Amino acid sequence: MTARLAELWRSMPLRLALLLVALFTAVSLLSLAASYGFTQRSFEQAMRADLRQDLAGFRAAPNARAVAALVEAESREADPNRMVLSYIAPSGRIFGNGAIARDEAGFHIISLDRDRAQYDGAYLSLTDRLHGGIITIARSRAEIEALGGVFLNILLISLLPTALIALSGGLVLARRSKRHVEVVGRALDRMTGGDLGARVVVGPRWSDDLAQIGGKLNQMATAQEASVTALKQVSSDIAHDLKTPLQRVALQLEDLEGKVPPDSEEAELVARTRAEVADMGHVFQALLQLAQVEAGSARSRFAPVDLAPVCQTLVEVYDPSAGDSGHRLTLEIAADVPKVRGDRALLGQMVSNLIENALRHTPAGSQITIRLSQHAAGRVWLQVADTGPGIPVKERDKVLDRLYRLDRSRNTPGNGLGLSLVAAVAALHGAELVLGDNEPGLKVDLRF
Repeated sequence: MTARLAELWRSMPLRLALLLVALFTAVSLLSLAASYGFTQRSFEQAMRADLRQDLAGFRAAPNARAVAALVEAESREADPNRMVLSYIAPSGRIFGNGAIARDEAGFHIISLDRDRAQYDGAYLSLTDRLHGGIITIARSRAEIEALGGVFLNILLISLLPTALIALSGGLVLARRSKRHVEVVGRALDRMTGGDLGARVVVGPRWSDDLAQIGGKLNQMATAQEASVTALKQVSSDIAHDLKTPLQRVALQLEDLEGKVPPDSEEAELVARTRAEVADMGHVFQALLQLAQVEAGSARSRFAPVDLAPVCQTLVEVYDPSAGDSGHRLTLEIAADVPKVRGDRALLGQMVSNLIENALRHTPAGSQITIRLSQHAAGRVWLQVADTGPGIPVKERDKVLDRLYRLDRSRNTPGNGLGLSLVAAVAALHGAELVLGDNEPGLKVDLRF
């Protein structure tokens, strides 16, 4: 789960969504802050204008007694939580519903009512001298301070749902993009694994850029498949065209061998030439067989095959030659191994090539073990392991290519097609072929 979240976090659509959300949030905050400041100033200016207008009305009174009467009358009608009126007459008497007091903390509006000592909240006030006294008019700033809550609600109502919707959309796009990238990745894995027929299946909901990438990859895979197919066809055509001339050369050499004196230099030369021609014939025969296997025509002959007797027969066939070369050849077959569906002759050729490869490339005294067992989920597991020098990790994929041979194997018999044919037969039968380390030696695993 953590890995999937990490992959989504690294996806470009989600990061773009987060960037857009952050940009939208910043713009919205700046816009709301500017609107709040402008609205607050507008409210304060309107309140100050009201205070000046109220003060102008009291200035119209002819004397201090009239001002006191007006203040008393207005204060009885006014809500002290919204408006406070105070007039300190020349005699020192305070009229109205409040008075201004000052202490170390600053100015305060004190209620003239005995039940209330001080008004809560902030007020905007205007004070002036009038007819020998001091008049103060104060209006509550509660409406201005309430603007903060209003704008906060606006912020939450407008910004939070937008951010959640944008993030949700980013997650949906990220998951969709991730699925599309995984389709491309799987197709690339199959292409690099040797499946030349692998293609990127572009869906109708794919974005234009990914669809274009998928199309270009399919175009590249098609060109590569055509090139490899043409190359294989050329090698098969060459093998087919040269097979008959080589057979005629072999027959002519056989005739020539009967006409030269035995135990002579000419007879030895003819024998070596016949051996070389025979090796060339084996190479061309192997190329033709490899082409036939890769063509898949043998699938029409597939039937249930029990690999146990196939392995037993081949071990019996190769056991004498293994003994002559100083190798130990053993067979381990588990009970109740299920049959596999395939071509018996090709499966036998595959096992034969693996045994010959082990005998040819391991020194005397090496142990060669053929194991046949049932793997997980009912899969058949065939393993050929030896205790020879093995194959370096970086060379294991290359030895499955046609005519590829390790440097140390250049002086040993062989044509570099044995493991290629094994890989082709395994692919034809849908078997997984893995070359591993037997510590020491090579371990070839085939899981059907």
